[in-house]
Amino acid sequence: MSDMPLTDPFARPITYLRVSVTDRCDFRCVYCMSEHMQFLPKKELLTLEELDRLCSAFVGLGVRKLRLTGGEPLVRRNVMALFRALSRHLESGALEELTLTTNGSQLARFAPDLAACGVRRVNVSLDTLDAGKFARVTRWGRLDQVMEGIAAAKAAGLRVKINTVALKGFNESELFSLLDWCAGEGHDLTFIEVMPMGDMDEAERLGQYWALSDLRARLAERFTLSELPLRTGGPARYVRIAETGQTVGFITPLTHNFCESCNRVRVTATGELYMCLGQEDRADLRAPLRGSERDDDVIAAIRTAIAHKPKGHDFDYSRAHVRGQMSRSMSHTGG
Repeated sequence: MSDMPLTDPFARPITYLRVSVTDRCDFRCVYCMSEHMQFLPKKELLTLEELDRLCSAFVGLGVRKLRLTGGEPLVRRNVMALFRALSRHLESGALEELTLTTNGSQLARFAPDLAACGVRRVNVSLDTLDAGKFARVTRWGRLDQVMEGIAAAKAAGLRVKINTVALKGFNESELFSLLDWCAGEGHDLTFIEVMPMGDMDEAERLGQYWALSDLRARLAERFTLSELPLRTGGPARYVRIAETGQTVGFITPLTHNFCESCNRVRVTATGELYMCLGQEDRADLRAPLRGSERDDDVIAAIRTAIAHKPKGHDFDYSRAHVRGQMSRSMSHTGG
């Protein structure tokens, strides 16, 4: 049984794991967390050794892609020790990719070490190229620090993908400037619909929502878009822009969910396994981790949880109401 790959009730193989290594972040992005967050006591977080053990159990069950997230993963103390430990699975061939999602603030410091651990690409969250607007949307962030980090990642040989949350009335006017900048720097670009998660004012969140069907239609007015069969193990759907040769992704949990091909689960920094980003069902993996040095109970808990993975989420924005809202923030679940 232990060597049987993970498959959910809908015959979807689970090959992609996203693990939050911390709920803390040095930014306070308005769509992600409140300005005065109450973070978890550190004793509740999995240790780096426990995170390694848990990730390794998933790799043993057939996970081929591992993404570390947060919060901001690079603010976790000594986090590079975890990257170095997990790199053994790249060397053995058990793991195809080890990567991370970051706000970029610490990349200038860590990019060379990440590359040395076998990380080949990073996702950087960046919603605007305007320093003033960047400060407003992140509350605590500095655009120049992130740009330095992106440049350092590129210099270290890391492929950079920019993740931009589409925010109505905020970055609509930057659609083409973001595209041009990414083309000039050689970065891929993915747009994401804002999701109804966390402590939010419903009217404010509805006001932020910019459907990617509209964004894509604006692109099509200027460029020739062709669908790509490209799949990177995540929820994005991709097009190629004929005029620039760029690949642009769209993550559309609201206008067109991506559940039918979902191959991923998420683990929080406290060891909670969420089988679906848009559902509250979860399983406790911390207790079996700490209950025994053997992995049998951990593997059994993982298999039991995957057997309850739902078919999909319920995210929805109507004209006057948000459905499928999750009370937890993205910083709790992980990106």
